[in-house]
Amino acid sequence: MGRRRRRDRSPKEPVSTTVYTDEAGNSLALRESLSDKTLAKLQEAQGPAAANTDDVWQRRTEMMFERLVVSWEISGLPLTGQKELLGRYRMADSGEREWIRRTLDEHLRTLTRK
Repeated sequence: MGRRRRRDRSPKEPVSTTVYTDEAGNSLALRESLSDKTLAKLQEAQGPAAANTDDVWQRRTEMMFERLVVSWEISGLPLTGQKELLGRYRMADSGEREWIRRTLDEHLRTLTRK
């Protein structure tokens, strides 16, 4: 029976973030940097040939959310895991989604200007 070699995992450096707060006091922490490849991928239209404009727009917004959001604090409850963040985003009401989309778009514009 072979032995598995354990990788010596070094702790990841904390990511620098910008925090945005909505009128209800909920906060969204977004990465301050993305790779050029990720930025290019977010700029191009995504989706299969059968996807309509709304499907492509929704997928792009979800991709931006996945790549940029580090944490989301809602009513004092911090969410930091990728699965829980994405799950909560998918359950968000239309007002929350609109605020998130506007915040992500604004943040992405500042990243592309740098």
